[in-house]
Amino acid sequence: MRPLSDWTIDAGNRPGLKARDLALLAAIWAYVTLSNLLFGLSMATSLATIGVTHVFSPWDARLLQHLLLFPALVGCAWLSRRIGWQPGWRAWPLQLLLGLGFAMLADPSLQLGDRLAGVPQSLMPPTIAPIEGPLDKQQLLFIAASTSLLLSYAFCLALLTGFDLYRRYRDSRLRTEALERALSSAHLAALRMQLSPHTLFNLLHTIRGNISWDPAAAQTMVVQLGDLLRRLLRQGEQELSRLQDELECARLYLDLQQHRFSDRLRFAMPERASLPSAWVPSLILHPLVENAVVHGMAHHTAPVSIRIEVESERDELVLRVSNTVAANAAAGTDGTSGIGLKNVAERLAIQFGERASLRTGVGASGQWLAQVRMPMLRVES
Repeated sequence: MRPLSDWTIDAGNRPGLKARDLALLAAIWAYVTLSNLLFGLSMATSLATIGVTHVFSPWDARLLQHLLLFPALVGCAWLSRRIGWQPGWRAWPLQLLLGLGFAMLADPSLQLGDRLAGVPQSLMPPTIAPIEGPLDKQQLLFIAASTSLLLSYAFCLALLTGFDLYRRYRDSRLRTEALERALSSAHLAALRMQLSPHTLFNLLHTIRGNISWDPAAAQTMVVQLGDLLRRLLRQGEQELSRLQDELECARLYLDLQQHRFSDRLRFAMPERASLPSAWVPSLILHPLVENAVVHGMAHHTAPVSIRIEVESERDELVLRVSNTVAANAAAGTDGTSGIGLKNVAERLAIQFGERASLRTGVGASGQWLAQVRMPMLRVES
């Protein structure tokens, strides 16, 4: 975010008036003209009740006055932009002189408006004589008209400058939000691709070991590994994927691990037809499944059972991955370590904020549980 001082219209940045600025000036001046006409009519009516007439020019003459003043207003606004507001010691006196010069046009423009409107000479307000000595009524009227026009000019200039500052602020916010979205997308893409390299290495090592004594199994694993990597790469390029595709990736991964660990690994997961039709963050399930395999197999040689469950509760989707662990590992696990778990928690925070959560820990049954709760993003049919 740029500092506030950067939002001033300075002399180094000298923009001209654009079409939208001219339209805004026209709208503001139309409001000023209408206000002046209504005020003049109201005052003329009030004074007429006490026998005082010909103080205010007719409404058509005053309308012509404001029409004549509009080009001068546009010119002064353009010069104001060229002058700018920084440095203050130079800009502010020039801006004040510009406003006073515009205000001095009040009386000449009104007299010209009277003539163009065909007001008889006898009904025109007296011309203003030079100010000498005490102020008479005509001079006071001149000062009042000039002051009113100066305030109207200041009002127009303030609104024009305010809208320009707002547009700059809005454009800056849009650019900032676009950069934040791009950064978040890049961050999410990096997080999606943070898969454990040692997993691929171990699978390749297992395939190499099977080539000599079980070529058929090795061929099957190569096909499965190719399918898994293709799915991981494709889904890694997407922000969201279907829940069915996430479960299929998990199934391919667990099939490969089952070949690797033989009869030590068993897994269960819901049938594809029973899954709700929903979108989930791409590869949000894979780190949990990988974590279940790696930490489930650690520190013991007993069989490991992994279960994946999916539940939909109102407008929420719940994903659970549970696995058996060694007794000594369960007692010392706090669920706060591991790149995969931190990856999932960070992605949920970026995409859903407080509406999503990751809960990990050892359950009452002694199994390790990782549970993701997120908003339900239904797939439109």
